[in-house]
Amino acid sequence: MKKVLLSTILLLSSQLATAEVHIDGAYARAVPPGQMNSATFMQITNDDEKGLSLVSATSDAAKNVELHTHIQDNGVMRMRQINEIKLPSDQKVTLQPGGMHIMMIGLTRNLHAGEHINLSLTFSDGSQKSLQVPVKKIMPMGGKKMMHKHATTAE
Repeated sequence: MKKVLLSTILLLSSQLATAEVHIDGAYARAVPPGQMNSATFMQITNDDEKGLSLVSATSDAAKNVELHTHIQDNGVMRMRQINEIKLPSDQKVTLQPGGMHIMMIGLTRNLHAGEHINLSLTFSDGSQKSLQVPVKKIMPMGGKKMMHKHATTAE
């Protein structure tokens, strides 16, 4: 009986093994009081031999947290919600202003430079990473007109 139980536990724990994902340079954009939206940026490295995707994120700093990218649409940069951010094996993916990012919609508090927010990332293998993300003041994209549209598209 003990051997069967031990074998079952080992089998389950091997199935629960998760990919090796490393997060570097994560930060959230500071916004003026009353601003309802912000974004977080980072570098995600998938050191696993299998591809993986970031499929969702949550934060107590916002009512809704979505994965977004930017596209050029008739000369106007537009943000679009996406279902996942692909993390190819042994590669680094950069989430940055003007590109893929994690959008925080309906902020629950003002985000001031020097503070930290909680951010939880969920990956396609079911694993999660919880982060304390510093809030930094960064300049908006220089001179580019940007429209925000909540169209869901897969990358």
